[in-house]
Amino acid sequence: MTAPASVATPGQLSHRQILTVLSGLMLGMLLAALDQTIMASAMKTIADQLHGQTIQAWATTAYLITATISTPLYGKLSDIFGRKPMYLTAISFFLLGSVLSGIAGSMYELAAYRAVQGLGAGGLMSLALAIIADMVSPRERSKYQSYFMGVWGLSSVAGPVVGGFFAGLDDFAGLAGWRWVFLLNVPIALVALAVVAKYLNVPHKPVPQKVDYLGAIALTVGLVPLLIVAEQGRVWGWDSGRSLAMYATGVIGLLWFVWNERRMGDAALLPLRLFQRQAFSLLNVVNFIMGVGMFGMMMSLPLYLQIVKGASPTESGLMTLPLTFGILFAAIASGRVISRTGRYRIFPIIGLGVTAVSMFLFAQIGVDTSLTASMLIMLLAGAGLGLCMQPLILAIQNDVEPKDIGVATSSATFFRSIGGTVGTAVFLSILFTVVGGRISSAFDSVRTDQAFLAALRENPQFAGQLQGGGIDLNNTAFLNDIDPTLARPILTGFSSSLDTVFLVGGFVVLVAFVLIWFLKEAPLSNKSGLQRMAEAEPALA
Repeated sequence: MTAPASVATPGQLSHRQILTVLSGLMLGMLLAALDQTIMASAMKTIADQLHGQTIQAWATTAYLITATISTPLYGKLSDIFGRKPMYLTAISFFLLGSVLSGIAGSMYELAAYRAVQGLGAGGLMSLALAIIADMVSPRERSKYQSYFMGVWGLSSVAGPVVGGFFAGLDDFAGLAGWRWVFLLNVPIALVALAVVAKYLNVPHKPVPQKVDYLGAIALTVGLVPLLIVAEQGRVWGWDSGRSLAMYATGVIGLLWFVWNERRMGDAALLPLRLFQRQAFSLLNVVNFIMGVGMFGMMMSLPLYLQIVKGASPTESGLMTLPLTFGILFAAIASGRVISRTGRYRIFPIIGLGVTAVSMFLFAQIGVDTSLTASMLIMLLAGAGLGLCMQPLILAIQNDVEPKDIGVATSSATFFRSIGGTVGTAVFLSILFTVVGGRISSAFDSVRTDQAFLAALRENPQFAGQLQGGGIDLNNTAFLNDIDPTLARPILTGFSSSLDTVFLVGGFVVLVAFVLIWFLKEAPLSNKSGLQRMAEAEPALA
């Protein structure tokens, strides 16, 4: 007698089981995604309340460092001990960091507690993608990963609004309004913990390997100084003594890490044998370069909207919705096509090309560019990114053995995050290196303009400020109050400098576009990671 059609093959889950697990993963990912967008619109208020405006960058840097360092560690440990305990650990760290951040009494305390949050955030994204890879075949995976894109879309819409709302409240339920930016995570995290603990019951065969703690220490020694100098180098000076010490320490740490990984073999935190695979190495290089361009663009757009166009942080977040919609639409559409055809290589090729074109278009916008035109370019940029993000992860997962899916997925997130840090630091450095000269040139071009001279006579304090050494760019709030005629040269200088940033970003993405053509398309498997592991066990017995 034949088995009923409803009986699943070993390692195969039903659509309902997958969606149940997916609900917990989406809540976990919502924590990380919402936290980033909420913080963007609330950070200024938080720094004012904690009297730490000049050191607020450390709250972001601490989070970024721990999230980046812990990402590959989560991937490797989940391959050894299983996804469920590591995902529960990630949510727990994020929950603890959120509670502590909500009761922080100083900016230094907040930075320390944000570091705890980062320890959780490092696993929320990469482990969610690895768990989906366990449950769903590469052929069908893009359809489910598009749900994650929906989470990022929701956070892009809700984050700036919610962050702005709580930051604007003096008091809510007996606590300062800004504290709810963090405490809002608590109920979401508790529900995610409950769902994951109850329903994430996928089989796992423990891997008898040592934990590469020495590799984790070496990676920390290598990356922490480099991440710190990337964030602080513009303030310290890129060739200052502190910066040079950070460079040296980072290089020594990375050399130690490579030596240790070679020594550890398969037990390494990031096994070097994976880099012998052409697709794995190429895709991680592309991920890094795309991270540089993508985060550089996402850093520049709010500056353009807030400084040049005068939008508030909340308004600028809402104005970037076309970027989010472009990502969502392209990710969902490409996911369906990949599931139907099994072909994926064409999407990152088109996506990186479109992203590069959009960056070059952004390099043409100015003070008088309409918001409609800017938003159309955002939509195009979002479509380009949406065509890239899922296929690049999918191709890396498809290229490795099931036992390496965790470390491979986390490597993609890791290299993109490192690229984002580098991109943000480099582009901010370019911006503030050229902006002073561009503003001076803009003022030189209007010094004989009668309207400008008349406005200057009516605002003699501004004339004194110009003669006393120029404009203080550490706080641009004054642009909202001065005469528009006087503000225009400053806006022109900022806009011109941002155009340079976008232009450089376009060439960076163009490099990734050239490299992706060397990717060889491998057939997508119709079996999930669990099914492939189940089939491999009899052969190994």
